[in-house]
Amino acid sequence: MRSQLQRAGRWRRSGRAIVSAGIVGLLMATAACGSDDGGGDGEAEGAVVDASDAGDPVDGGEITVGLEAETNSWLPGVANFGNPGYNVAYAIYDALMKRTPDGEVKPYLAESMEPNADLTQWTLKLRPEVQFHDGTPLDAQALKTVWDTYLVAPGSNLAANLAEVQSLDVVDDLTVTYTLRAPNAAFPDLLTDAAGWPFSPTAAAAAGPDAGSSPVGTGPFRFVSWQRDSQLVVEKNEDYWQPGLPHLDKITFRPIPDEDTRLSSLQSGDIDALQSLRQSTVSRARDIDGVDNYEFLGNNSGGSNINTAKPPFDDLRVRRALALALDQEALIEVLGGTGLTPPSTQFFGPEDPFYSEKAAEAWPTNRPDEAQELYDEYKNDPQRSDGKAVGEDISFTYTCPPDPSLNELSQLYQSFWNALGMQVELEQVEQAAYTSQVVAGDYDAGCTRHGAARDPYYVFQRAFTEGVPNVTKFQDPRIEEALDTMRGSTDIEERKAAAEEISLVIAEQVPVTFTGGTLTVVAVRDVVKNVDGWVFPDGGKGNGTPDGTAMWGHVWTVE
Repeated sequence: MRSQLQRAGRWRRSGRAIVSAGIVGLLMATAACGSDDGGGDGEAEGAVVDASDAGDPVDGGEITVGLEAETNSWLPGVANFGNPGYNVAYAIYDALMKRTPDGEVKPYLAESMEPNADLTQWTLKLRPEVQFHDGTPLDAQALKTVWDTYLVAPGSNLAANLAEVQSLDVVDDLTVTYTLRAPNAAFPDLLTDAAGWPFSPTAAAAAGPDAGSSPVGTGPFRFVSWQRDSQLVVEKNEDYWQPGLPHLDKITFRPIPDEDTRLSSLQSGDIDALQSLRQSTVSRARDIDGVDNYEFLGNNSGGSNINTAKPPFDDLRVRRALALALDQEALIEVLGGTGLTPPSTQFFGPEDPFYSEKAAEAWPTNRPDEAQELYDEYKNDPQRSDGKAVGEDISFTYTCPPDPSLNELSQLYQSFWNALGMQVELEQVEQAAYTSQVVAGDYDAGCTRHGAARDPYYVFQRAFTEGVPNVTKFQDPRIEEALDTMRGSTDIEERKAAAEEISLVIAEQVPVTFTGGTLTVVAVRDVVKNVDGWVFPDGGKGNGTPDGTAMWGHVWTVE
C-alpha cells in the first residue's frame, strides 16, 4: 500500500548518505543510521520503494520490459549505453565490480581485487569455472584479449577513459594485473561499467562487425535475437555460475520511446515492467492499481549540454546568460517534477557526500536582468566570436529526443532564451541517433542528464577532460589539478575538497545547465518480484535500482 507521503508526491530518504566514492576497503564513509521503512531487502540510499511483499523465489515464467529507447549496439567499446541499455546489459553481462547500498565497490563477477601500496597496480582474481554463453572460459587471457583488441583499440569509445591503464597483464589462469600510468584510488569504480563487462573474445572475433548485434557474455541470460527498434529477447542461461539464478526463463526488452504508450502498455498488461526517468511518468505510475514502483533519487538530474567548442558558446558571457535566463522551478513543473524533485546546482544530489553547499550558492540561478546584460555585451562586442555583425542576435539549434514532455521542455527553454533576443531553433532527433550526434560534437546545445552513481573522479574525468565522453568540449587546468588530487588520495576530506573545487569551476564557467533532480522508476506489475533485492555472491546487499536500472537475473514472477 502506498504511503501518505508518496500519495502527496514526496519522497522518503534513508538516514544514511550515498558514498559515491566507493573505493574498495579504502574510502568507507560512515554516517548515522536511519529507518528503513518501506524498503525491500535490497533497498539503497536515495530509494523510494512502493512494493508488495516479494515472498519466496519462484522459478520459471517470462516478462516483457518496456524501455525508454533503443541502444545502437551491445558491444562494450562500440555501444553508447544509456539507462535503457544498462537494463539489457545487466541481463547479458556480469560486472566485475558492483556497488553496495553504501556505495562501496565490491567484487561481483571478480573474486577479489587488491591494490599495491602506491595505488599504481590493481590485481584482480576471477572466479573459477565461469563460462561465456558460447562455452568458452572466462579466464585471464580472455580479459586481456578483450581489453587489448576491443576496449582500448583505436575507435573504441572507451579508449580515452582507459588510457590511464598502461597495461593489463596475465599473472596466471585466473589473475590479471592492471598497471596504471599514475596512482588512482578510484580505479575499481571503472570496472563497474562497460569496461568491466567481460564478453567472449572468441564470439566477437567470429562475428566481426556484427559482434554488437549478437552479444555473448557470462550473464544470467543468453542473447536470442534482436530486431532493432522492436525487441531484444534473452533466455535463461542454464549454465550460470551463480547457483539458483536466474529465476525467469525469458525476458523480452521492447524500446517504447513514447512515455504515454509505455505507461499505458504497463497498465493494460501488454508489458510487465517499464523504466523511466521522466518525472510525469514516475508520478502517474504511482496511481496505477496493481503496479509496484521502485523509485530512486540519486545524483541524476536533468539539464543541457553546451558545445563550448562552437561559437558563440566559446564565450563565457553567452553561457552564463543561458543559465541566468532559466527559471528552474518552471522547467521542473513542465517535466512533472513539482513536489517530486528539487532544483539541481551540480553533479551530486543533496544526499551525496560530495555535494557542495558552496557550489550550490555559486550556481547562476534565475536572474534575467543579469542575463540580458551579458547577452547584450556579447552581441555588441566587435570581437564577438561568431563573426556576426555588431548588434546581430545569435542563433543556434537546441536538440532533444521527440518525447512530448521534452518537447514542452524545449519550448520553455526557447521562450526563456528568445526573451533575451536569441534566435533558437528546436530540433528533434531519436534517442540513439541523438546520442551519437552529441558524442560526435555535431550539435549546438541540447537536453541531457547529468550525474551518476560513480566516484567523483570518473564523473568529472569523463565529462571535462580530453576524449569522446567530453561532449561539451570544456576543459580547465583547475579541473585537471583537482582530478590529480582525487586520483592520488584516499583521504575522504581531501577528495571532497577537490570535488568541490571542480563543482565551483563548473558554476563559474557554465559548460552545462541544470533543471532538477531526476527521480527514476522501475515500475512493474505486482506479480513481478524482487526488483530491488539483488545481492552479491557472498550474500551482501546490492544497491537496488539506481537510475532506473534493474538486475533482472534476481527477479521472479508469481504469475
